[in-house]
Amino acid sequence: MGKLQFKNKWVLVTGASSGLGEEIARQLAYQHSANLILLARRKEKLEQLKAELEQHVKVRIIVADLSKPEDVDSALDEVLKDGQLYGAVLNAGVTHFGRHEELSWDDFLTMLQTNVTAVVRMTNRLTNHFETSGNEGALLIVSSMAAVIPIPYQAAYSGTKSFILSFATALGHELKNPRFSITVYTPGGIVSEMTSGESFNDLRSWLMPVDKAAKAGINAFINRKLVYIPGTTNRFGNFFLKFLPKKFVMKRMSGVYGKSLSNAKKKS
Repeated sequence: MGKLQFKNKWVLVTGASSGLGEEIARQLAYQHSANLILLARRKEKLEQLKAELEQHVKVRIIVADLSKPEDVDSALDEVLKDGQLYGAVLNAGVTHFGRHEELSWDDFLTMLQTNVTAVVRMTNRLTNHFETSGNEGALLIVSSMAAVIPIPYQAAYSGTKSFILSFATALGHELKNPRFSITVYTPGGIVSEMTSGESFNDLRSWLMPVDKAAKAGINAFINRKLVYIPGTTNRFGNFFLKFLPKKFVMKRMSGVYGKSLSNAKKKS
């Protein structure tokens, strides 16, 4: 299976109004000359990015709230209507950093709908499109290192990302179209809007610059990696943590993340 070639091809990027999604869109436009379908909830942010990128490539925007199934379906109708889609980056997601008891049920349902239901719904339909048509293409599905090493104080988020990692990895082995692939990308913490709050202050040194995270994800996408963990530290940790008792690892993680939360509350 050959590498992906994005030049003049249409690629969907969800969660494109900020953070990793925005940076992936920029790099796909500037470095790979991909035409882009940008999807997010915030219309103003999308229009600003469109105005910037359409100086270099063709750009369309779709305003949608992926926690709403009707928005997911209408977005997919728009994306697939002309049959020209080449790839999709399913990046949109939400998190909660704090004690799990502080996460309201409504907020949990929004997280579940955005991080799991929408991703599965989009993956199902996009996979069916490529499997049925036989067209060349690929999906890049953004999970997290929290799926590999569950994070205390991000319990629900870890659970959603763990589901996506298992689901997409298994599905990648069911594909019949030899020109279509699924890549699961599992970055650790990234410098972004999602990690800009004071709760992450003590964790800043662990966060990967967003440009590096985007570049690593796109490279895995191009090379059709099944699962890719970026960063030497993340890969090193993933390997050696397999030999450590899970209780020990979780206790250490709980201490680090709990301290960051505690220090943030003291300053507020």
